[in-house]
Amino acid sequence: MPKISKSKKINPKGKIKITFPLVIGIIILILGSFLVALWGDSFFIEIAPKEINLQPTPIKEELTSPIPTQTDREKVRVVSVIDGDTIQLENGETLRYIGIDAPETVHQGKPVQCYGQEASLENKKLVEGKEIEVEKDVSEKDQYGRILRYVWAEGIFVNEYLVREGFAQAVTFPPDVKYQEQFLEAERKAREEGKGLWSGVCQN
Repeated sequence: MPKISKSKKINPKGKIKITFPLVIGIIILILGSFLVALWGDSFFIEIAPKEINLQPTPIKEELTSPIPTQTDREKVRVVSVIDGDTIQLENGETLRYIGIDAPETVHQGKPVQCYGQEASLENKKLVEGKEIEVEKDVSEKDQYGRILRYVWAEGIFVNEYLVREGFAQAVTFPPDVKYQEQFLEAERKAREEGKGLWSGVCQN
């Protein structure tokens, strides 16, 4: 009878010897098969490296637009009102409102125009004896030597107010046109509402 090498051990009855690592491997194999059958390809996690964007991250640009500042205005005092669109200042200057035209009351060679007295009185209520703020456009003076300005009195934009209430009409003399559209809109509203000059009193 041939001798059996001692280095080889045969499991009696041809049975496979079950060890702990073998059991773990079988469980993992069964569990993996079950999960693949249940979820399919979505079970696997893609481990391939994603494409890396090597472009530099854009830096948020800071605002370069200048911060709006309050319009530079000069403060002056009114000593008297000449008519609906002209005043006398404490410094001796005569100031003519830009962008509007009130009926004449003191123009040489011209009679007092319709609604002129009303416009002059309203202007007095607004500015006479008060400290006002004035703003220049492009031109410094007109042909008569009067300084040209936009005027604010106690928060009221006087040029626009006189047009809006029908005491004056909008006129445009380039290059001084900064508030032209505002004055035209004010006149349109005064006409629609029949105020002052547009009330019918000055038709003749």
